Amino acid sequence: MTKPRVAVILGSDSDLPTMEEGLKVLKDFKVSFELRIMSAHRSPDLVHDFARSAEKKGIKVVIAAAGGAAHLAGVIASLTRLPVIGVPMETSSLSGMDSLLSTVQMPYGVPVATMAIGKSGARNASIFALQILGLTDKKIAGELNAFKKRLEADVIAKNKKLKL
Repeated sequence: MTKPRVAVILGSDSDLPTMEEGLKVLKDFKVSFELRIMSAHRSPDLVHDFARSAEKKGIKVVIAAAGGAAHLAGVIASLTRLPVIGVPMETSSLSGMDSLLSTVQMPYGVPVATMAIGKSGARNASIFALQILGLTDKKIAGELNAFKKRLEADVIAKNKKLKL
């Protein structure tokens, strides 16, 4: 089996149904990933150990999904130089706005690329991870170019179906 190039870290197992959308994207592009559950608040030592060893293990990009006081992506970003992509999870109390603000409001020097709340964010996080990998992997870059052309073709086809 190929070494994982992307790590997808969930703050809770309840994040899995949302993040499965992003995992499908990685699988479609045949990019190896590891999937783990760890909490910035409930298992900080596990998060620290992961973040400090990820690069040595061959991880190139980290996607971190968390809800509520969503500090997971920021904590990971503070401990590694790898690019970290945050996916805020929808919450029942504030519809994910709490997650979004916790993920996006990072101090200088600790960047987290923050996606949209929920499933769209999960899919875009994987696409963004692929774009990062595509900078040095010509196969992924070519597949992304083909993917973008399919998106355009879909829009053109929908316009042809319009009856005005």
